Amino acid sequence: MEVELLEIREHMARFAPFDGLSDALLDELAGRVEVSYFKAGSEILTLDEPLHELLFIRSGAVEIYRRNGDLYNCLGEGDIFGQFSLLRNHRVRFPATAIEDTLIYFVPGEIFQRLCEVDDHFADFVELGRSRLKAVVEEQHKSNDMMITRVRKLLTRKPLMIDVQASIQEAARRMHEENVSSVLVIADPGGEEDPRRTFEDRQGASHTLVGILTDQDMRNRVLAEGLSASIPVGQVVTERVITIQSDESVHEAMLSMLRNNVHHLPVLHRRRPLGVLHLSDIIRYETHSSLYLVSNIFSQPGPKGLARLEPDVRAAFVRMVHEGANSQMVGSALSTIGRSFTRRLLELAEEELGPPPVPYCFMAMGSMARNEQSIVTDQDNALVLDDAFDPAQHDAYFLALAQRVSDGLDTCGYTYCKGEIMATNPKWRQPLAVWKRYFSDWIDNPNPEHLLHSSIFFDLDSVCGEEAFVEQLQDLVAEKAAKSPLFLAAMARNALNRTPPLGFFRTFVMEKDGKQNNSINLKRRGTAPLVDLIRVHALACGSRAQNSFDRLDDIAKTQLLAAGTGDKIRYALEFIAMVRIRHQVIDIEEEREPDNNIEPGNVSDSERHNLKEAFQVLSNAQKFLKFRYPIPSRGR
Repeated sequence: MEVELLEIREHMARFAPFDGLSDALLDELAGRVEVSYFKAGSEILTLDEPLHELLFIRSGAVEIYRRNGDLYNCLGEGDIFGQFSLLRNHRVRFPATAIEDTLIYFVPGEIFQRLCEVDDHFADFVELGRSRLKAVVEEQHKSNDMMITRVRKLLTRKPLMIDVQASIQEAARRMHEENVSSVLVIADPGGEEDPRRTFEDRQGASHTLVGILTDQDMRNRVLAEGLSASIPVGQVVTERVITIQSDESVHEAMLSMLRNNVHHLPVLHRRRPLGVLHLSDIIRYETHSSLYLVSNIFSQPGPKGLARLEPDVRAAFVRMVHEGANSQMVGSALSTIGRSFTRRLLELAEEELGPPPVPYCFMAMGSMARNEQSIVTDQDNALVLDDAFDPAQHDAYFLALAQRVSDGLDTCGYTYCKGEIMATNPKWRQPLAVWKRYFSDWIDNPNPEHLLHSSIFFDLDSVCGEEAFVEQLQDLVAEKAAKSPLFLAAMARNALNRTPPLGFFRTFVMEKDGKQNNSINLKRRGTAPLVDLIRVHALACGSRAQNSFDRLDDIAKTQLLAAGTGDKIRYALEFIAMVRIRHQVIDIEEEREPDNNIEPGNVSDSERHNLKEAFQVLSNAQKFLKFRYPIPSRGR
């Protein structure tokens, strides 16, 4: 092959959608390309003129316009345009102008059609157009078995069930005979059922799942307490039984075990037990260590032992990403691990300080509350106290409790919040009535300080304690914010403070704060502004969801966004989050401290193109905010 053709071939092969073509197709493509040069300011394509070639930018920059003359997109090296015309009527739909001296490769229409016919990757790329981000994200979801495999697939036997009136000895004997570590305890309304009847015999019977009895319960609640083996199992059964429906995913089962720190999970079809999933069943299916890690957290005797688990958290994070976990799976698992550290530190603090003088709830804000935590995170937390709280009598206890938890989290890798959004700050250690006044005042009077607090505290969830306290706050926000147009308008404008890193001339805008020169902070310029704008829409529709993807589900049930817009935001958030996560894994593997920054020169061409599209989705969504939430006019 001639040197010139070889250079064309090798250059085009670096960029999507040509990067997936076979060598033979690349050779054929390079041999048919024609090259043209356009000076800065010259027109490349004119509206409605005939078009029979696909255009590839070898160098330079091109602006694409809508029919009405508005700027549609800025393209640079490796970008293609003209495909929409070739797929429709072969007339220019989007005029194009060179804004720098530009070299263009023209690919003949017949070659374009042939590539579409013989290469699915190429066809998907050009036919999906700006929805190729959707294809990338959905392909990643398909590659992860945990997201699609149903828990019923992991069941290998029917559940062992026993009547609530059966004796402890009978339960132990049945568990020994069938070599299982748990038995489901059921109640038959008629009271005449033989507790030894098989599962098949009971299928037509009416019975209620009362609870579950495990071998650990036998040890801790019967033997350790010296109870008689003749007492009914109903007296020692775990009544708060955590269950899962049979059509839920393996991922959901794993998260349920993580959140509730249980090793046995009854699987139901509607209300009928199909089996019991054990921790070992999931471990055999997938090799993530997060389940073992949570169990290890709760077995640690003190803060020093917890601190030694920080490398295990990073190792679990790296394994999850390598095994195909998406951002929702990673965020949920890391948030659950963070909650587990917090709960164990609270347990240790109460062991040392004694029981709390009044009920409380330890509350998380930010990424942990949204179940979107990253490996790079600080702590945002607060204490909601019972209204019987008396500072003079009780605050010394709760300050000591908060200090032990905050210090412990810091040693475990959850650094102190620089803005002091922690329960150690007396402002964020208040009774429920005070918190309600805080939240109401922030919504009624949306000044800059109140907006900052709202963007932090209105992502909130219970970590440990009286969950009803936090639920009341969530209800207050959901009900009051949706009825406050001035607050929504202020939050919308506040959500525009962090913009995507797109320059006017197709390039990424680099950080200029010294340490991060020539890099992009994907949290500050990507995921955070997406989370901000999703929060505004969620508040407007009264959503009580905390997770950004769950909020998008609630928003989709309304008419706040045009059809398809929510999906674009979803794909953009998932893609940017995964790029951020993957680069954190690279940092860890190369023994660098992980951060939120990437250097565009270190990402692949296809990833760079998809990042540009995701940032464009963010930019468009931000432009819509002002329109959707205008500042209310003041009455005379």
